[in-house]
Amino acid sequence: MQPANFKDVIAASPYIFVMGVAGDSGSGKTTFTRTFRQILGEDLVSTISLDDYHAFDREQRRDLGVTPLVPEANRFDLLEQHVAALKEGKTIEKPVYNHDDGTFAEPVPFTPTKFVILEGLHPFFTPRLRELTDFKLYVDPDAEVKRAWKIRRDVERRGYRPEAVIREMVQRRPDYERYVAPQCAHADAIIRIAHTKYGWEASEERNIYQVSLCQSRLDRSIGDIDLSIDLFSLLSLSERNFLLEYSVENRYDRPMGALTFDGELNYDVIRKLEKNIEDQTKVHPIRLPTESGYVTAGEAVQLILSWRIINRRIFIEAGQETGTYP
Repeated sequence: MQPANFKDVIAASPYIFVMGVAGDSGSGKTTFTRTFRQILGEDLVSTISLDDYHAFDREQRRDLGVTPLVPEANRFDLLEQHVAALKEGKTIEKPVYNHDDGTFAEPVPFTPTKFVILEGLHPFFTPRLRELTDFKLYVDPDAEVKRAWKIRRDVERRGYRPEAVIREMVQRRPDYERYVAPQCAHADAIIRIAHTKYGWEASEERNIYQVSLCQSRLDRSIGDIDLSIDLFSLLSLSERNFLLEYSVENRYDRPMGALTFDGELNYDVIRKLEKNIEDQTKVHPIRLPTESGYVTAGEAVQLILSWRIINRRIFIEAGQETGTYP
């Protein structure tokens, strides 16, 4: 008999899983949850931008001389109330911030899906938010990568001039270091992004980066996962550079394992990992979209991160049923 797809189990469960994704503006927060959102689907996963919880519009911030990174420029009390309500399955009246003109629109009803992603500058800034969040991810690109990404996004999508974006980044940096970056200490996982060792043009032209997934120690897993390296595929089929490295780091007074990918991996290698995750988690289908026959380092990290989040969700379900897990 075919085992139940765990997505059906999640859909039937009353539990609302809240995931916080923190990082600076333009740091790639949306990118690194893309695979997870594709695996589970929009029926199960929804996202709230925490820009909606700014306390002041753009003109008011300019008049006050504050950035949206400072605590007083955000409605944490309302955010805490709303996240607590969402965890209970309740619909909220979510505020709406309009990036086109920097003003607030009328609030809209928001009903939680089974996974709610809180994406922004401060998703686990307060003790109450950390208590309400089931998984905490911090996205931390190198300064040069973040600079290039933010300029590209704000110029192409928001109509800013490059010099205005650069000036704003310089002004925001002290507040970022004081109020946003310290959330790293509370993260279950940290993603670091740097330009690939195989040349900046690969990063700029083909979206190839060196990406590290730093994780706190895994105390348990629902089963073994095998990251197979097919030597035939590696030695006879792969025509592109890649790197795979593991190191142990001491970050914020705790050991973290850093799994680093760089370059592009033959999709045959990743497909075996996808099948292993499907077999272990009973979540299917799991398949990264690929047209070239290769998977970037960032895509590989997204897949492994998705496995980690699904593991957390499975243990929560097991705890509800048996009382074994918190």
